[in-house]
Amino acid sequence: MMRKNIGKLKTSQTREAGNPYYQTPEPKPQQRYKYLITEEIEALLACITSMRDRAIFRLAYQHGLRASEIGKIQMTDYRPGKSKAADQDRLVIERLKGSIGGDTRLVPAAAVAIRHWVKKRGYTPGPLFITREGTPIGQRQLDRLMKRYCLRVGIPREKAHFHTLKHTCGTIMLSVLKESVAHVQAHLGHADIRSTMVYAKLTEQANEERAARLRNWR
Repeated sequence: MMRKNIGKLKTSQTREAGNPYYQTPEPKPQQRYKYLITEEIEALLACITSMRDRAIFRLAYQHGLRASEIGKIQMTDYRPGKSKAADQDRLVIERLKGSIGGDTRLVPAAAVAIRHWVKKRGYTPGPLFITREGTPIGQRQLDRLMKRYCLRVGIPREKAHFHTLKHTCGTIMLSVLKESVAHVQAHLGHADIRSTMVYAKLTEQANEERAARLRNWR
């Protein structure tokens, strides 16, 4: 069984190695952050059938987690509530790069996805999100999954990076959910509000660009 799985993995990696979506050199990063618009993030989440990946992408998007933070989460960090609606589920999040983590009440949609994954995974101690080999899922694999799913739904390659989910979280909270900058700062664990203001500027830019596009609408 393990040989078959390894064979499938090698076949997948070979297919990706020959795909220009994965191979073409990335353009030099611009100062403007990339994020997914509402239609793109909805399409991305809808195309994921793997319970593990659905839980990962829901959590990363709705709580603004980095790829490096996903692999650090342990089963002992997860505390499901008693409610069937999963609105009391909690997770201890260890945020990196000076951000503020800690005991976090999960967004229900993310909590439900994690419940489904844990039901399949089981409660064996160890990383919450594991590979076939039982090791913590790594940053490279997460970025590879992001590229695969973005390609599947036609999201532009320049947005196909796992960290885009964090930027999408901040931007959607401000522009769509109309949360305050202070609330977004607390949700993302930003120690410095200037990090959060980046998303406020993105929202302002998006609004100005939309207004410009609609100027000649008759």
